[in-house]
Amino acid sequence: MSLKNESTSQQASTGIAYSIIKTSLLAGSLDILFAIVQYYLKSGKNPIVVLKYIASAVFGKEAFTGGYSMALIGLLVHFLIAFTWTIFFFLLYPGIPMLAKYKIIAGIVYGIFIWLVMNLLLLPLTKVPPASFDAKQVASGMLILVVAVGIPISILANRYYLKRK
Repeated sequence: MSLKNESTSQQASTGIAYSIIKTSLLAGSLDILFAIVQYYLKSGKNPIVVLKYIASAVFGKEAFTGGYSMALIGLLVHFLIAFTWTIFFFLLYPGIPMLAKYKIIAGIVYGIFIWLVMNLLLLPLTKVPPASFDAKQVASGMLILVVAVGIPISILANRYYLKRK
């Protein structure tokens, strides 16, 4: 491999890493902001509980009695999850041409997919206290993931891959 090809390859990997980080920070920030605002408007309680709820996936009920350090852990776990979903989409994107053609629909489907995987497969495997089924909560959760995560990830992945052409 020539020096020029190595440099181009390094720039491409740096470019995708930067795009993934930027995209996951945006999606994660929008998601947690929407969740915190929704929780506060619904309950009127301190929204720090949202972050402790996320930490409860690892620490169980102890997370709710923890202080700000537990909330910080919840925030870090939240952004790790956003980062993982962003990487997954960026890896899928080049292999599925329909994602580029229908980026908004892809974002909607991806947001719903994330909700399904998180709530039906992953959360039951954690220490999060089980919640009863609430159709309004399900619809609200899906909507947040579609608007805050799925669509932004799809649009920014599309933008990244268009620049590479």
